[in-house]
Amino acid sequence: MRRAERLWGAAVLQLLLAARVVAAFEPISVGITIGAVSLLTGYLSYKDIYCRFSECCREEQPLNASALKLDLEEKLFGQHVATEVILKALTGFKNNKNPKKPLTLSLHGWAGTGKNFVSQIVAENLHPKGLKSNFVHLFVSTLHFPHEQKIKLYQDQLQKWIRGNVSACASSVFIFDEMDKLHPGIIDAIKPFLDYYEQVDGVSYRKAIFIFLSNAGGDLITKTALDFWRAGKKREDIQLKDLEPVLSVGVFNNKHSGLWHSGLIDRNLIDYFIPFLPLEYRHVKMCVQAEMRARGSAIDEDIVTRVAEEMTFFPKDEKIYSDKGCKTVQSRLDFH
Repeated sequence: MRRAERLWGAAVLQLLLAARVVAAFEPISVGITIGAVSLLTGYLSYKDIYCRFSECCREEQPLNASALKLDLEEKLFGQHVATEVILKALTGFKNNKNPKKPLTLSLHGWAGTGKNFVSQIVAENLHPKGLKSNFVHLFVSTLHFPHEQKIKLYQDQLQKWIRGNVSACASSVFIFDEMDKLHPGIIDAIKPFLDYYEQVDGVSYRKAIFIFLSNAGGDLITKTALDFWRAGKKREDIQLKDLEPVLSVGVFNNKHSGLWHSGLIDRNLIDYFIPFLPLEYRHVKMCVQAEMRARGSAIDEDIVTRVAEEMTFFPKDEKIYSDKGCKTVQSRLDFH
């Protein structure tokens, strides 16, 4: 009996290995192999086995909120508001089996405060391959939409790209970087996809996620942070309600925000305007330590201090916040 079980297990293993080998060559052969394994095992579906060898869109896969929380708390520094809002927004959205619209987040703050890093963390927690996933799409304004005279072309291309990818995977993620450099009007092309429609031309966008990254509003966020500091209040006392209304109005009226007079704001289609606070000296040191750990280096506090002290801080008198956040930490660490 045991011998028979061993032979059966070996047969299944050989078929699985065969599927892996032929996966790069011929999908029909893969299908036949997977079908054979399914018959042998009696419980593995075609999709279950296929997805072991090729990336699949798992629309119903729940979000591991604990893993996301841990990533945000351990890798993102000085951003208590962003951490809380992103965790709650994503958890609530993914737990909702029938959302009424896509989740749309707009992340604001100066360069180096963690916006791109957070979008990477979010992507990795939604699709294992992160930014390399076939279901995560990154648009960079200066790269993909450089010419003001081609706005109509960009709008058409953007609609087709999003429609095609959501048709292939309902839980696709779209990240728009450098929104503050996006020509006004381009982003409004996707307004129908973000609205409360069950379907648009036969496609449902309700399970997709859209993330906007922008430096616009950084001055408003810094002013609020400074007001708290000068009033003797803790940074951690700043809440979303202290910044979100100011951000939405400020971005709407800013000609260089990418969302100037946008219907996305006018129709309240952006679910959260999330502020990224300017980083203090202590947060820069945390970034240096994290980078050293990522490189497999022992934490040398002397080096950590030297790198942090090389950064420049503002305002001129108080020198509280790093003017580049943690953006140049990697390159500066290379010199030590």
